[in-house]
Amino acid sequence: MNTNQQHRFNNLYQEYLNALILQGKSPKTVDMYSRYLRQVSTFFDTCPDALTAAELKGYFLSLVETKSWSAACP
Repeated sequence: MNTNQQHRFNNLYQEYLNALILQGKSPKTVDMYSRYLRQVSTFFDTCPDALTAAELKGYFLSLVETKSWSAACP
């Protein structure tokens, strides 16, 4: 990611964490969900808000095909 994308990701990531906490998610759940968000971002090397539904479906399909379903989905 370039600097602008990383800055946007950091802001969105913090908003996401805040939303999960306000929803009353447990610390383990917040950790797991945030880890999956970082993995998607790293895989595509872009901020997740720039991804299309088709890209995400392809990503999750590849995870399901190569890993267990529980490892593929939060």
